Amino acid sequence: MKKIIVALDQGTSSSRAIAFDDRGVKIAESQKEFTQIFPKDGWVEHDPEQIWQSQYEVLCEVLHKVGPQNVEALGITNQRETVIVWDARSGKPIYNAIVWQDRRTAGYCSFLESHQHSGMIREKTGLKLDPYFSATKLKWILDNVPGARQKAGAGELRFGTVDTYLLWRLTAGRNHATDYSNASRTMLFNIHSLEWDKELLSLFDIPAELLPEIYPSSHFFGTFEFEGSKIPICSIIGDQQSALFGQLCLEKGDVKNTYGTGCFLLMNTGDKLVKSKNGLLSTIAWGLDGKVTYALEGSVFVAGAVVQWLRDGIGIIKSSAQVEELASSVEDSAGVYFVPALTGLGAPYWNPQARGTIVGLSRGTTAAHIARAALEGIAFEVMDMVKLMETESQIAIHQLKVDGGAAANGLLLQIQADLLDTQVIRPMELETTALGAAYMAGLQIGMWKSVEELKGHWQAGARFAGRIGEAERLERIENWHKAIKKTLE
Repeated sequence: MKKIIVALDQGTSSSRAIAFDDRGVKIAESQKEFTQIFPKDGWVEHDPEQIWQSQYEVLCEVLHKVGPQNVEALGITNQRETVIVWDARSGKPIYNAIVWQDRRTAGYCSFLESHQHSGMIREKTGLKLDPYFSATKLKWILDNVPGARQKAGAGELRFGTVDTYLLWRLTAGRNHATDYSNASRTMLFNIHSLEWDKELLSLFDIPAELLPEIYPSSHFFGTFEFEGSKIPICSIIGDQQSALFGQLCLEKGDVKNTYGTGCFLLMNTGDKLVKSKNGLLSTIAWGLDGKVTYALEGSVFVAGAVVQWLRDGIGIIKSSAQVEELASSVEDSAGVYFVPALTGLGAPYWNPQARGTIVGLSRGTTAAHIARAALEGIAFEVMDMVKLMETESQIAIHQLKVDGGAAANGLLLQIQADLLDTQVIRPMELETTALGAAYMAGLQIGMWKSVEELKGHWQAGARFAGRIGEAERLERIENWHKAIKKTLE
């Protein structure tokens, strides 16, 4: 029997478990969606018990498929920044999980901005002061759940991002820990000293007793007992960092982009922390072999979500998969440009009030032109981010590795290659997020002796190179920036 590692991939809309063999080949998987909760406009929550139950059920299903006795280790990768607070004795959450997408603390962030705290926060954490990150969500729970502050001060509560909560449940409350990558997204962690920061804890009024211990991403985190088998949990890593590792972007300057609901572009910056001046985030990629690897990160708020809007909002496609066929039925977008700012614009524009804009409509515009313009809009946004990342890092990007659900769309990737005039590479295995956690766990237990051994596992599934001339490319980029200008007016 081949050696097996099971990765738990706990995402924003579903929980998955995927088993990989010692060549990094997927051999079993299971997935279960869970409920999205929207109590008020701008609020997004999950039921922590649903998160746990869905993750536990898919894990059990995969373990039964491969045999728990054959599993060498578990790895955990997770939606980042989402906050859960629970009772230390009962394990019962005191409030729903507040999801990374939640904007309820925007006013408090503006207050902190007006009091000149944003510079200190960025210097210590590498993050932009924003409701996206965990600190203000945690403060909100402590301030708004009756009795929470008193219990927190008495050491009766525990805080964690989703990885920490899963670890607590998997180990029956024995282990309360996280890794560098997830800690670096809380806005409470000093990415220079690699510890919870006392000044930040004081600013947000967070008792240190709430916080988990912090370890490298490849580490023995505890043991999961299942039907007589004791399975070590040997990695924890945030989902986007895990995809970077799963794509084997191991060298300084290596870049990956994940096309999901939004887009997440990460560049490995090695042992150097690159400070952005234009809204990119400096973050920890992972901790491994006694070293910390840093990354630059940029986010596009809307990517696959614009395809969902074409389906659910205006009904020009019946399924997301149809967008490629419809967009391919025309040679170009006939002068239509679609800025998919349905929930604002991220880097380099950082305008949460911006909204989607379509320009260049004519009597000859068809649904196919709008569909193609939507795909081009995603690619243009990623292009802006790649160019910004090159400027900030002073590193030329010669190839872009891609993954995520929308990376299955060949037309999108061809458009991306045309706009970047660089090679876009889709791997054979698209489950790079889960694979990164599996690799981390395998390194911890010695299934693979070094990252060098892993390099032979990665295989390109498809390569896309630019096909348009320089003049056409520059004209399209100029028109895109005109459309952006109209969006920001």
